[in-house]
Amino acid sequence: MAEIKIGSSSWRSVEVGRVLKLENGTLAAIVEIIDHKRALVDGPSSDPKLATPRGTVSLSNTLLTPLVIAKLPRGARSGTVKKAWETAEIDAKWKEGSWAKKQLQQERRRSLTDFDRFKVMRLKKQRRFEERKALAKIKASA
Repeated sequence: MAEIKIGSSSWRSVEVGRVLKLENGTLAAIVEIIDHKRALVDGPSSDPKLATPRGTVSLSNTLLTPLVIAKLPRGARSGTVKKAWETAEIDAKWKEGSWAKKQLQQERRRSLTDFDRFKVMRLKKQRRFEERKALAKIKASA
């Protein structure tokens, strides 16, 4: 007979306290689940680029992050959410994550001028030359 193991899935679930990344790049925590398509969110981030005003959002326009504010009560007011946000250090955890780093890199690349792109190209060529030189040296010694 086959052995059956039952365990929880590793999917992120829509739950009160789950931090969402909205379409515009801001962060918000789920305060109340309205129905299977919408949720009430509040994003009291200290960073103005990440802050989101309290309101409803369609879950189809969001991405669930691995960050969760533990023990956030359902329907919590803005002050309570802000205290829980700061206690859980969501801003610091977000900035350490790969999503935020990738977003920052994309912003930097978008803001480059033509001359900056030229300098990046030259640096890439120099790096490629040094790598090939080191590889040739290794191949010659082997």
